[in-house]
Amino acid sequence: MDTDLPGNHRCGYVAIGGIPNAGKSTLLNALVGMKLSIITPRPQSTRRNVLGIVTEESYQAVLMDTPGLLDPAYRLQSAMRAQALSAIRGCDVLLLMLDARKHDEQALDDQLDTALDAIDEQRPVVLAINKVDLVPKEELLPIMEYCAGKWGFNALIPISALRSDGLETLMQEIVALLPVGPPHYPDDVITEHPERFFVAELVREVVFHRFSKEIPYATATQVEEFRRGGKKTYIRVIIYVERQSQKPILLGKGGKSIRQIGQTARVSIEKFLGEEVYLDLQVKVREEWRHRDTHLRDLDLL
Repeated sequence: MDTDLPGNHRCGYVAIGGIPNAGKSTLLNALVGMKLSIITPRPQSTRRNVLGIVTEESYQAVLMDTPGLLDPAYRLQSAMRAQALSAIRGCDVLLLMLDARKHDEQALDDQLDTALDAIDEQRPVVLAINKVDLVPKEELLPIMEYCAGKWGFNALIPISALRSDGLETLMQEIVALLPVGPPHYPDDVITEHPERFFVAELVREVVFHRFSKEIPYATATQVEEFRRGGKKTYIRVIIYVERQSQKPILLGKGGKSIRQIGQTARVSIEKFLGEEVYLDLQVKVREEWRHRDTHLRDLDLL
């Protein structure tokens, strides 16, 4: 152990769990201080656990944004649920996210039961009631009282992840529950995922924003080539779809749509990497990729 560390230094894994669209990815990004998880208005945009590390002199919190817990309808969703459960069952502290807008008793029960049923052993649980800026203040106290009576939470904190309200208090409560120990990662490491992972995710984020209905969920992205050395970093990303009929939708008339996707994604990728990029997007068909283990493994989703 580093002798420069305080004797009460704390470190541990914190799983951010909850139903889809509760604000888990927004919270991870806000706590880490940079964009690691993609943000879209659509549920189920997070498909893999995304790790972000917050390191301070007295603690290191290894945060994991997890896919939203839901009853799976196909193989990809089963894999997403397995990812979330693995993080929840292996964490030191569970940070449970709840959407304050869904605040009738049945909606609160549905949110709480879905996540708490996933806990197979005793562990600290912090409840973050998110999006409180969208709920009248007089309605917030009954929500907190109901949730407190539902489960013996170690802490219950109202927050707005989008506005970064209440996050300092939230982090203080989390750190107090972490085990005493040395850091797991060097203090200059923010995540363990490779650049390719984030590049593919940033392309997929644009697809989620630009298209409606089934197209976002039927697409997967994968970096096929990442080459530095010229004036610009060359990156080729494949956007996979499930059916031949979906390919022309992504391409657009005369390739207009795929060019717009590329232009938007390139801005985000250059900001993330801090360098100029030549982004080459291609659309290919992988029949029923969401339903087949071989495809999910190839796409690093299983």
